[in-house]
Amino acid sequence: MDATAPTGTPFSTVIRVASHAQHTEAETSTFMSDLLGGRLGLDAYARYTEQLWFVYRALEVGAESLRDDPVAGPFIQPALMRTAELERDLGHLRGADWQSGLAPLPATAAYAARVMECARGWPAGYVAHHYTRYLGDLSGGQIIRDKAERAWGFARKGDGVRFYVFEQIPNPAAFKRRYRELLDAVNADDLEKQRIVDECRRAFEHNGAVFRELGALFPLSA
Repeated sequence: MDATAPTGTPFSTVIRVASHAQHTEAETSTFMSDLLGGRLGLDAYARYTEQLWFVYRALEVGAESLRDDPVAGPFIQPALMRTAELERDLGHLRGADWQSGLAPLPATAAYAARVMECARGWPAGYVAHHYTRYLGDLSGGQIIRDKAERAWGFARKGDGVRFYVFEQIPNPAAFKRRYRELLDAVNADDLEKQRIVDECRRAFEHNGAVFRELGALFPLSA
């Protein structure tokens, strides 16, 4: 594992600490700061939601082949799946023909391709992407939901923010605790755990690249 981690440190702690810088950089991007600060319009939020759809479709299509995998399998849980909720949100945001002309940004396409690559050939790498997305949705994602509800008048936990609502997880704190226990018990040796940590950093870098491209599309001056 990470050479800076004290001996005996739980892997969930190692992975969180090791990716902290990339995580912070992504969540404090100019685009996200402007979006959450109410300085961008609904179109920016909708475009962000479209990019999420491509990433989660890759995650959840990839999950189908990993349910019985000894490394990734324990993390594949129906309560986390987000694609259907994203499609419901996009129907609300863009209308019934929301898929018409829809295309990922280059950074989004690269991100989704990497997720699928891991799903096909490296289950432990898939776990890194699973962790960075879903645990983030259960944590910081709730801040985005709250801001979106207030900024654009969505019904509380209603259409437009369904992505952030985990109806099958009544106690997110307990769920996240169990998820971290799965990370601590992941079926991987120390070398593979280090590779997971590195892939987690890479996942946040992909996320940051998406934010940068969205920021270029929606500069604050607009």
